[in-house]
Amino acid sequence: MTGVPPEAFEDAALVLSSALTGDSDAVVDTFDAVVDRAGVAGAYDVAWCLAATMVGEGVPGGAWTLDFPGIDEAGYDARWVARFVSAYANQDACTGAALFGAAIADGQLPDCLLTLAGSTVATLRHRGG
Repeated sequence: MTGVPPEAFEDAALVLSSALTGDSDAVVDTFDAVVDRAGVAGAYDVAWCLAATMVGEGVPGGAWTLDFPGIDEAGYDARWVARFVSAYANQDACTGAALFGAAIADGQLPDCLLTLAGSTVATLRHRGG
């Protein structure tokens, strides 16, 4: 993953560490600290790192369609996570940025980021990591 500053990986590790222990307040605090330090772009970079963790390494480039059963009936945050992870899998940073901006405009970004952190942890647990 290129173009992401090293501190985004460190912040993503902090988010995951907090999410693994179920400490949603610490997840929020980490994202708040990132925004204070690096702005919304910093939070986007951390979210992109979380999406990368969900997708995993060694995925060949190309057009991917990810299967999210029941996604149309899911809440805003779950639909957002599915679309954001799909954007990452398709190496479509423009769509990822648009989704991020829409979540901000809709006042949903904090819930979306918490769901992304939780989904990433669930994926890691499912993989046994």
